[in-house]
Amino acid sequence: MRSFIAISLPPDIKDALARMQEKLKKSGADVKWVAPANIHLTLKFLGDLNEKKLEAVYGAMEDTAKNNTRFYARIRDLGAFPKVSSPRIIWAGIGAGDEEIKKIARQLEESIARVGIPKEDRPFSCHITLGRTKSALNLDRLTQDLTKNGKDPEAEGLGFDIEKITFFKSTLTPKGPLYEALKEASLRAI
Repeated sequence: MRSFIAISLPPDIKDALARMQEKLKKSGADVKWVAPANIHLTLKFLGDLNEKKLEAVYGAMEDTAKNNTRFYARIRDLGAFPKVSSPRIIWAGIGAGDEEIKKIARQLEESIARVGIPKEDRPFSCHITLGRTKSALNLDRLTQDLTKNGKDPEAEGLGFDIEKITFFKSTLTPKGPLYEALKEASLRAI
């Protein structure tokens, strides 16, 4: 089962991020945009997970959640990997809450490694993927729009509470991935 662990975003945050996508779409760049309903913050991509490891992963999620308190996060800006001047992945970054999210991701990474799922080669980067470029078509314009909208004033008001982490099953279809939440683990109340 293809799966990942993520932070779900409230509907109003997804709507605001969809509006940011709409601004960037005007560039005419060849981008596969994440469907607004699917926008989330990935903590750990698990890949194809067999049923034997599922309970152990759930246990790692529960332990991580118990060790972290609920907190507030805020969208900070727009950017791209590897860099804005050569965008491959377009993202929204996190300001407030960044350190707390990184701590949760590190703990998950360690716990899940003990289950036999390899650690990531790259360090965790706290971001919300909005789209992936498919070709070089109009990349110059997209770069300009990212630079211009990087500090989107709308992002200043995009705050939300993080109270849980979620295990998602991901099914790939010709129309795009379908995500199904299978398990949630609540962070400790303050």
